[in-house]
Amino acid sequence: MPRASNSNFPAQRPSSSAPRAQPGDPIAPKKANRYKPGVKALKEIRQYQASTSLLLRKLPFARVVREIANDIVSLHRPAGTDPVGLKWKSAAILALQEATEAFLVHLFEDANLCAIHAKRVTVMQRDIQLARRIRGTI
Repeated sequence: MPRASNSNFPAQRPSSSAPRAQPGDPIAPKKANRYKPGVKALKEIRQYQASTSLLLRKLPFARVVREIANDIVSLHRPAGTDPVGLKWKSAAILALQEATEAFLVHLFEDANLCAIHAKRVTVMQRDIQLARRIRGTI
């Protein structure tokens, strides 16, 4: 004889999803958010275009400037003389860094246009060389 349904209790449905977590179960690690290829790069591009801060670190840039200046001075110094240490004002090094970064950004803009003209999205060394050659700065 079939069971009579009791209207006080709803019928149980079979569970199609994973069992619910019970108190005391270990917490599963959250899955990392994966961006589509290129989304993160475009986000970085927008971030750097909006910022006005320097992209090269100040101390390593200052060391390179001082090293190059000392090399040039030592080439033009007569043999047997004492080395002369150059003194730099921080504003002078900062001005050089601003000019260097502006030059590099403009160079990469031109190199990017060369890559796009060649129907590529990747800037290659030959694009930078072509941009410098077109500018006349070799």
